[in-house]
Amino acid sequence: MQPTGHLRGESVHVGGDARQRFYDSRGYGRPLSGDEIALSRVEAAHLLFRGDLSGISLTEGGDSVGFERFFVESAAAADRFAVRYLVYADLRDRGFYLSPAREPWPGGDAAVADAVDFVAYERGSTPDTGDVKYPVQVVGERESLPAAGLAGRTLAVVDEESDITYFAADDGAIEGETAYEPPERVTGVLLADRVVVWDAPADLYERGFYGQPLTGRAAAVDGALQLSLVEAAALAADDRLVLSASVDAAGSDTPQPVPDDPAAAVVARGRDVEGARFDRRLAVYRSLRGADAVPKTGFKFGADFRTYLDVESVDDLPHSEHLVRVVEPDHRFSPRELSLDVRLAGGVRKEMVFALTAVEGGGIDGSRNGDENGNGDGRRDGNDIADADVEWLSIGRLTP
Repeated sequence: MQPTGHLRGESVHVGGDARQRFYDSRGYGRPLSGDEIALSRVEAAHLLFRGDLSGISLTEGGDSVGFERFFVESAAAADRFAVRYLVYADLRDRGFYLSPAREPWPGGDAAVADAVDFVAYERGSTPDTGDVKYPVQVVGERESLPAAGLAGRTLAVVDEESDITYFAADDGAIEGETAYEPPERVTGVLLADRVVVWDAPADLYERGFYGQPLTGRAAAVDGALQLSLVEAAALAADDRLVLSASVDAAGSDTPQPVPDDPAAAVVARGRDVEGARFDRRLAVYRSLRGADAVPKTGFKFGADFRTYLDVESVDDLPHSEHLVRVVEPDHRFSPRELSLDVRLAGGVRKEMVFALTAVEGGGIDGSRNGDENGNGDGRRDGNDIADADVEWLSIGRLTP
């Protein structure tokens, strides 16, 4: 005869030999006095489904109900009960013991974020004996997911057909080994959306992998290199690039004066072309170059950058290792968006990394356009190229 549970608030109490039967040997629930234990709703539902409980009484002295009635009642009473139950049951079937990541449950002792629903212990170990293997955050397909702070969690996404896809979210900091210092005083011309260096040092492209050569059959021009605005702004910020001329982005025939501050001019052009997104991409680009990695455009892959960790020569270029997408710290993923990015990166044998950066406030001197009372357009001056903080987040598929 299987025992009966009794709903008490948000937990189900089971007496008799429940401690030995469920907690000690199989990691369900938490001990109460004597041999009695308390089960969370998902734990109780799982035991009902397996036939290990004969029923659960929902009220004091009331008749006990089976799995179907208890499941429906719990789905109405508890937040996201259905999707949490599906993930709990799936991980149990995979051989993991789990606990709710809340006090007073055993998983409440784990140092995990509030958004984590369960902690899954090393396979085969109980809450008393095992270390946490996966801090599991359950996400429905139609929910949104904040990007900030996801590192260290296991995401269990339940789609509309109740299939579950697992993702591992980790610190995705990128460190390279490219040893290259650009030459000083490379001279370029600022065009509408790029910079051309007409007589570029050969190693700027061949060893530093900056820009793209301007080539063609029977070309009479030799050594011309096209730089993206992000590349040019980074070089100018490090005093490696000067400008000999500037073309009006609006296409005016009026000659433009040679900019006194190349970095300011290129950044201002980038903002005209791309808006505030340019600042975020520039901050991430500089951070990657500062970590001795080489970022190049990730446009073909739907990303901001692809990265190379150890470039010695473009003639012997390694496979790029990462796809990097730049987002703001308050960005919220849709699970579908996340799945698409991760699937694409995996399909081209790369790791998907998100770079969270706000590039807030002023830059080198903290200045903004406007008077001391705050009047003006509020845009940052072109010379505020700051080294912004970047939070790196790597997300990949996981099979528990």
